[in-house]
Amino acid sequence: MIKVTLPDGSEREYADGASPLDVAESISKSLAKKALAAKVDGEMWDLVRPLEGDAEVAIITDRDPEGLELIRHDAAHVLAQAVQDLYPDTQVTIGPVIDDGFYYDFAREEPFSSDDFEKIENKMRDIVDADYPIVREVWDKDEAIETFKKIGEDYKAQIIDDIIPPGEAITVYRQGDWFDLCRGPHLPSTGKLPKAFKLMKLAGAYWRGDSKNEMLQRMYGTAWANEKDLKAHLVRLEEAEKRDHRKLGQQLDLFHLQPEAQGSVFWHPKGFMIWRQLEAYIRRAQDEDGYVEVKTPQLLDSVFWEKSGHWDKFRENMFVVPDFIPNTDEDEVKIPAETSLMALKPMNCPAHVQIFKNAQRSYRDLPIRMAEFGCCHRNEAHGALHGLMRVRQMTQDDAHIFCREDQIGEETLRFLKLFSRVYNHFGLTEISYKLATRPDVRGGTDENWDRAEKALADALTEAGLEFEIAEGEGAFYGPKLEFHLTDAIGRTWQCGTFQLDYVLPERLDAEYTGSDGAKHRPVMLHRAVFGTFERFMGILIENYAGAFPMWLSPVQVVVAAITDAANDYAEEAAAALRKAGLRVETDLRNEKINYKVR
Repeated sequence: MIKVTLPDGSEREYADGASPLDVAESISKSLAKKALAAKVDGEMWDLVRPLEGDAEVAIITDRDPEGLELIRHDAAHVLAQAVQDLYPDTQVTIGPVIDDGFYYDFAREEPFSSDDFEKIENKMRDIVDADYPIVREVWDKDEAIETFKKIGEDYKAQIIDDIIPPGEAITVYRQGDWFDLCRGPHLPSTGKLPKAFKLMKLAGAYWRGDSKNEMLQRMYGTAWANEKDLKAHLVRLEEAEKRDHRKLGQQLDLFHLQPEAQGSVFWHPKGFMIWRQLEAYIRRAQDEDGYVEVKTPQLLDSVFWEKSGHWDKFRENMFVVPDFIPNTDEDEVKIPAETSLMALKPMNCPAHVQIFKNAQRSYRDLPIRMAEFGCCHRNEAHGALHGLMRVRQMTQDDAHIFCREDQIGEETLRFLKLFSRVYNHFGLTEISYKLATRPDVRGGTDENWDRAEKALADALTEAGLEFEIAEGEGAFYGPKLEFHLTDAIGRTWQCGTFQLDYVLPERLDAEYTGSDGAKHRPVMLHRAVFGTFERFMGILIENYAGAFPMWLSPVQVVVAAITDAANDYAEEAAAALRKAGLRVETDLRNEKINYKVR
C-alpha cells in the first residue's frame, strides 16, 4: 500500500501503482474532472503516472499557477504538432513557457507569415478535438538520438547529444503519431487543453541564442484557462499598445532613439524636465534618510575590474577601450600590444568601496549610506534592446550602505519604509515582495547566511509586509529582496533592488575598526529605488498613459490667447506664472480657442 498525505494534512492509503488521478477520484468526481496534473513531494507529476511510494500529493487544476503553466506548455506542443502536420518540411527545436504564453522555434526554409496563423490555429483546434492521449515514454540516450536523426529532427538530436549526460534516461511525450523530447509533465490528453489560445507574432531567433548559428523562426502564442481570461488578456494588450512608452515618447516629444546611438536615449526638453523632477524628488528623499551623495569615474582600468571580479564574470557585457591615444595621421590605427585596457563602468559598487576605503573607518561611523546617480554602460545585444526598458547607457539611483552585521535588520527596515514611501507617492501601491535565499554555490559562511536571511525576513515582518520565499534564488554573495509592482493595467514590473553582499568588501579589502580594536569587514547593502531612471520613466509613461500628475508634468500650465490682441498679456501672464515656479507654455496660434484646448 502507498500512504498519501494531502495538502490539508490528512492521510489516505492506496494500492501500489496508484496515480494522482486515483487520488483525485477518491476525493471527488469534480476534482478528478478538473485535474490537470499533480505535485508529488513538491515535484510536478503527470496525472496518470504511477506514484513510486509514500508521498505528499497536491492535485493541480487550471486555477493554480502551475496549471496555467501546464496549459501553456501543452499549447506549445500542440502548436508544434500542428505546424509539422501542415508543413512537413519543418524541424522543431525548443518551445518553452514564457510570461502570459509560450513560443516555439522552427527551422524552415520558407518563411512563415501572420497570414498562416488562422490555418495553424484551426489545426491546433483539430488536435484538441482529436483528444489524443499524451503518453510519457522513457528512452535511453542513444535510442533517442538515432530516432530523432532518422525522422530528420537534427536539432533535437543535437540537444540530446550535447546536454543529456551519458546513461541518463530521456523522457519523450507522444500525442497521436507526433512526439517530442520533453521533461514534462503534460496534460492527460490533448482534449484537456482549453481552446483559449491565440498565435500572436513572429520573430527571428538564433539557434541557442548564438549569432554564429542559423536563424530560426520563433512563433509566439498565448494560452489561458478559458475564453474569458483570453479576451481579458487581449484587451490588456490593446491597452498596453496604446500606452507604449515608445509611441507616447514621440507623441509627447519626450525622447527619441536612433540607430547611431543604439541603446542610448536622446532626451528632449520635456522628457528631461520629468527626469529632473524625479532626480530632485529622490535626492530629497535620500537626503532626509541620511544618505551622502558621491560621484565616481565612468572609465576605470581593467586592473580595477579584475580585483572586483567583474572582469572575469562580466567582461562580455562591458565596453572596453584601450588606454591609448592613436596617431590620427596614420591610415590604420595600430594599438601596441602592451597597451592597458580601460572599461566604462557597468555598475557603481566597486567605486563606492574605494571611497569607503579612502579614510579610516570606525564602528561608530557605520552605517554609511552612500548614494550616486551613476551613469553606467552595459553592452546589451542589439536584439535585447527595448525602448527605455532595456538600454546600454543608463543612470541608476544607486546607493550602497556599509554597515555592521548587527545593523542589517535595521537598515533593511529603513529601506523598506523609504521604498514604500516613494512608490506610494507615484500611486504605485500594489507591490509584492520576495526574499531570495542562499543558492547552492555561494560565498560567505552558513552562519552569515543564517543571520542575513533572518534579518531580512524579520525586517519584512516588522514592516507588516507579506512576502514569498524564493528558495535558492539569492546571489552568490548574499540574499536579496525583490520588489514586484503592479501598474494601472495589471502588468507586473520588477523595480528596485536590495542585495546583501559579503563578498565584494572582502575582494576589495574594505575594513573598519571594531569596538574590540580589531579590523572587521563591513557588510555591503546594494540598493536602488527606481532601478534605472530610463526604465522607471518608461514604466511611469505607460502607467499614467502620458497623463502625468501635476507635480511631474513637464508643462503644468498653458496660457492660450483668444485673439492676437491678447498675445502680449498672455506672455506677461506666463512670465508671472514661471516666476511663481510653474512650468508654463503659451499658445499664440491663430486658431479658435476650442481648437487649442481640445
